[in-house]
Amino acid sequence: MRRPSPLPTTPPARRPAAEATPVEPAPTGPPHAERTAPDRDPSPEQITEVIEPARPGRLVPFAPTVAADDVVPDEETPDAGDRPLGVRDVWAAARARRRALRREVRRFTVRQRRRRSVWIASLAAVLVVGLGAVATAYSPLFAVSRITVLGTDRLDPDAVEAALAGEKGTPLALVDSSAVKAALVGFPLVESYSIEARPPQELVVRIIERTPVGVVSTRGGFSLVDAAGVVLSTSEEAPKGYPAIEATGGVGSRAFRAVGAVYRSLPEDLRTQVTAMAATTPDDVTLTIDGADIVWGSSDDPVEKSRVLTAAMAAKPPSEVDEYDISSPGAVVIR
Repeated sequence: MRRPSPLPTTPPARRPAAEATPVEPAPTGPPHAERTAPDRDPSPEQITEVIEPARPGRLVPFAPTVAADDVVPDEETPDAGDRPLGVRDVWAAARARRRALRREVRRFTVRQRRRRSVWIASLAAVLVVGLGAVATAYSPLFAVSRITVLGTDRLDPDAVEAALAGEKGTPLALVDSSAVKAALVGFPLVESYSIEARPPQELVVRIIERTPVGVVSTRGGFSLVDAAGVVLSTSEEAPKGYPAIEATGGVGSRAFRAVGAVYRSLPEDLRTQVTAMAATTPDDVTLTIDGADIVWGSSDDPVEKSRVLTAAMAAKPPSEVDEYDISSPGAVVIR
């Protein structure tokens, strides 16, 4: 228990009435004051401490006391004896800050930079390979030195190679297809063609020849023509092995095209037996085999018509009949 402080020997001076502050009754139970009997005044021995209440409307700030040993000096605050900061110090601090920022950026973007490096390396590799391929293809090492002609039957391959001799010495990648076409136009037997480059120095020309379908009588003689009416050759005498064609309207008519379509649809064994073909319209094509007429009709359904004609000829040879009417394959008429 706290010892009571002695009373002052000199009574305290009274405050003026204007400054006197009414004293409110003490709290019922302060933790540091002893309770006194309500019916008598406290004795000097019982008074331990008098607390002066704050004035109404006045705030008493609380300032905690700090021991001298607890004060931690600021490391960044220079001592009084240090020199003041200069421009060089500010510049060094800014440079250090920029370096730290760059390190953090590099640390957080390492995956992105790695992916970008992979993409750049891949694109560079593709570019190098492409440029190398182009440079190699256009170099003299891949220039044409040999021309090979394939697919010819009645056409002379040496003549075709001689016509394409102008392409020799040209890089394979620079072979002009229009020049090749101009050289092959002079050969009527050429129906279509294709060119193929075979590195390092070979050019292959594949030719599809026109198929002759018959002989047409003209003022200049007898012309061998294909299904499109293209004249393949002309001679004074009719070429053997090909049927004679008579079509109303000439080689450019629809009737002639129907005759050519029928001839090309025939099986090989029937085609070699045909000696003549005629048509006035595209729907009344007539063939001649060993003196017997075959009414073919239109060029539709050639497979079925060929089958029934073969069966009818097996039942009754052409030498025994005058006409086979197979224009309706389901109802064959033999006369």
